Amino acid sequence: MEIVYVYVKKRSEFGKQCNFSDRQAELNIDIAPNPELAEQFVERNPVDTGIQCSVSMSEHEANTERFETETRGVNHVEGGWPKDVNPLELEQTIRFRKKVEKDENYINTIMQLGSIMEHCIKQNNAIDIYEEYFNNEEDVEVMEEAPSAKTINVFRDPQEIKRAATHLSWHPDGNRKLAVAYSCLDFQRAPVGMSNDSYIWDLENPNKPELALKPSSPLVTLEYNPKDSHVLLGGCYNGQIACWDTRKGSLVADLSTIEFSHRDPVYGTIWLQSKTGTECFSASTDGQVMWWDIRKISEPTEVVIMDITRKEQLENALGAISLEFESTLPTKFMVGTEQGIIISCNRKAKTPAEKIVCTFSGHHGPIYALQRNPFYPKNFLTVGDWTARIWSEDSRESSIMWTKYHMAYLTDAAWSPVRPAVFFTTKMDGTLDIWDFVFKQCDPALSLKVCDEALFCLRVQDNGCLIACGSQLGTTTLLEVSSGLSTLQRNERNIASSMFERETRREKILEARYREMRLKEKGKAEGRDEEQRDEELATDLEALVSKAEEEFFDIIFAEMKKQEADAIKPKPKPVGSWTGAGWVGDWAGAVALGFCFCLLTSWVTSSK
Repeated sequence: MEIVYVYVKKRSEFGKQCNFSDRQAELNIDIAPNPELAEQFVERNPVDTGIQCSVSMSEHEANTERFETETRGVNHVEGGWPKDVNPLELEQTIRFRKKVEKDENYINTIMQLGSIMEHCIKQNNAIDIYEEYFNNEEDVEVMEEAPSAKTINVFRDPQEIKRAATHLSWHPDGNRKLAVAYSCLDFQRAPVGMSNDSYIWDLENPNKPELALKPSSPLVTLEYNPKDSHVLLGGCYNGQIACWDTRKGSLVADLSTIEFSHRDPVYGTIWLQSKTGTECFSASTDGQVMWWDIRKISEPTEVVIMDITRKEQLENALGAISLEFESTLPTKFMVGTEQGIIISCNRKAKTPAEKIVCTFSGHHGPIYALQRNPFYPKNFLTVGDWTARIWSEDSRESSIMWTKYHMAYLTDAAWSPVRPAVFFTTKMDGTLDIWDFVFKQCDPALSLKVCDEALFCLRVQDNGCLIACGSQLGTTTLLEVSSGLSTLQRNERNIASSMFERETRREKILEARYREMRLKEKGKAEGRDEEQRDEELATDLEALVSKAEEEFFDIIFAEMKKQEADAIKPKPKPVGSWTGAGWVGDWAGAVALGFCFCLLTSWVTSSK
């Protein structure tokens, strides 16, 4: 069936404006469905249809009028002179000026312009339109954006048997590479077939590591040489020190001998600022800190035992689990121990006992992180239990600042290299906390959930923008913080310094007050001890007197009973006359005993 509509309209009505009006709907045609036609089709179910969610846009072209430009030059010469005066002739111009200055109109015009100019000059002298108000006020910069961080890349352990990422190290030139040490720190729980390899990652390629490092034992620590970016230093789980040169490949270039190495895993390795750039030192839970030269790494050049009793006995040494060395203090280094004690050492001391300078106590567990503030080396940061603490070398009794006790255990911490008041901490629940104690002291400025498993290590890039976090399953997450957290704020260094000094003074005052209270309590305790001794002495004397009385009367009564029994018993009459010598002898002993009792009583009275 074909339907054709024919519209007929006069030629004069073409292009005429349409006038619409409301009216009731009309049914022009009704086409009933044909079941026969439906049998020729197959229902399509489901139907996939693409939908574009973006806003529909249209593109139009418009042709505007052309704007033509033309460049013209103007030659300006000195004008205003009459035609009969040549401006190049000095005499003619001087003659004409004298003639004009004698004219009355010239004088009146100058006088009128002079009053206008005088008004403008006075107005400028009264109001300085270029004056800058509040010149001496210090501008307080407020961060335009809230603290934030975003994930840039994730580097996963390519091995099937996952291991923990235990240490991170940035490439010293450009920070475009990241070295990650992988190992299993659970004692005697390493799965069978676990790989010993550690990797160097390129930040632009998270899919495949750039180089695999193949040690004889899993690496616990890994550090780039700051003077030679091709050389890396590693501390192994079996206590050996290994060295790599990336130009030579994946295999170990130099390795310390077992006999002269650590007895426990090497938890800390640091390069020293030396002329050759080949010196380093390491620490382990066996209680030893060893100095090495990678040119002859077979045995250490120096060994310091972490015995705080200063007896140099290895069985009394505290296990070292973290290290700190500041290049501006070349003779000092610090060690964090398993027992929660920080040991400050002097490498150039003459005797072994003098190498341990002092100790700081305050943590309840092993000190996993220890780092000096890059701007103020006298202050250092530690992590050892559920808190992070900031210490000052001038206050040894207690830390000057500390965070609240968290629900999860803290595993690592690091200062920001660009902001003295910012530091970062990682926790066992997979959270990264960013602290800014100029902005907020009680809570972190930003808390970010990085992953579901525990975070084990943390390292900040030199420019402070990028943070790398290593997890228990070997996943290394690269994060970028906002500009407010990676840019030095106005007067931040002065504010941080004043806060450190203020808290140090406060702790010193509290320490002095505590020492004074302890002396008072000690004096009171000594006084109570003397009184107690006097009371005990008096009690003992009274007991002696009462005991002597009892013994005296017991002897008297026993003697009287004996004499009564002798009197009742019949005795044979002696030959000769009777004398009282027997009675005299019996009572003589009683009198002597009474005399002794009197002497004892008088001695007790004199003692009192």
